[in-house]
Amino acid sequence: MKTALLKMSGFIDRSIDHIGQLFSWISLLLVLLICIDVFMRYFLNTSKIWMVELEWHLFSVLFLMGASYTLLHDRHVRVDLFYENYSPKRKRIVNALGVLIFIIPWCLIILTTSWDYTLNSFSFREGSPQPGGLPARYIVKSFIFTGYFLLLIQAVSVLIRSIVPNKSE
Repeated sequence: MKTALLKMSGFIDRSIDHIGQLFSWISLLLVLLICIDVFMRYFLNTSKIWMVELEWHLFSVLFLMGASYTLLHDRHVRVDLFYENYSPKRKRIVNALGVLIFIIPWCLIILTTSWDYTLNSFSFREGSPQPGGLPARYIVKSFIFTGYFLLLIQAVSVLIRSIVPNKSE
């Protein structure tokens, strides 16, 4: 049973790592887009609504798809005042409690509420209300559900690794 859980955790971790690396390229695209937008605004005295909206959408996708990757690599925000000096066993307990009390319930709330929100957006092919805005806002809205689903499964992986200790400990 422990071996199966650890294999599942490893599969989740590898999958999230690949997804995170793939979506990290959005940051380069976002920087280029912002540089072009700044150049157009300050040197050409013009701006495009679709470009500004694309910046928002890319940032949203980067954030949503990067949350699980951040959790995988333990780069999330945490108050390390005490945690840093904890033993590996105590760190596992803190991680398990954090996942059970905070991450999983929050993900479940967002998943249940964003499902209808996303379906509604897809049903009428929601676009930007702005003239000249992006036509397919429903695509970026689908990343709310997708991002939180990935965060949920990564939280399950963290929980597994917290409950099933490594052989070295």
